[in-house]
Amino acid sequence: MITGVRPARRIGFYAGTFDPVTTGHLDVIERAARLVDRLVIGVAENPAKNPLMPLAERVECVEHELPAIAERTGGELKVTPFNSLLVEAVRAHDATLIFRGLRVLTDFDYEIQMSGVNRRLDASIETVFLMASERTQFISSRLVKEIAGYGGAVSEFVTPYTQERLLARLKARAAG
Repeated sequence: MITGVRPARRIGFYAGTFDPVTTGHLDVIERAARLVDRLVIGVAENPAKNPLMPLAERVECVEHELPAIAERTGGELKVTPFNSLLVEAVRAHDATLIFRGLRVLTDFDYEIQMSGVNRRLDASIETVFLMASERTQFISSRLVKEIAGYGGAVSEFVTPYTQERLLARLKARAAG
């Protein structure tokens, strides 16, 4: 080891729409946080997905969960909204790693394609895939919203804080 040289800080970026943030997302955040000095969680505006929750509320839900994760991992965590190409958001935060969670084969097909495109846009940014843990590999935000929309229990898939906001949004949508 060379003395007197400070190792570069490893900064990672984990992006998603987080509509809503699920226990699966939180699992990936915690595992990614253990691999870097700083993890930026980018909440994508992504109007094409027609999110139920407004961007500010999705950011708030993710932020609410981070102190406990930071305490367990010792990592530095930050949430930021973004509305740009992923590689542009990654560069803006001096990150060199993009973390992506994989659940099923269809995720793999999509994520490999995105990884290839991101690599073409910026070859200095590496994509790291984390397999979903067994207890979260079937969870998706879309399914959580669907279950909640039909009055089903979602407490196993989201935190109480997020569940409260999700149910309030669904109630407001039904009333409006």
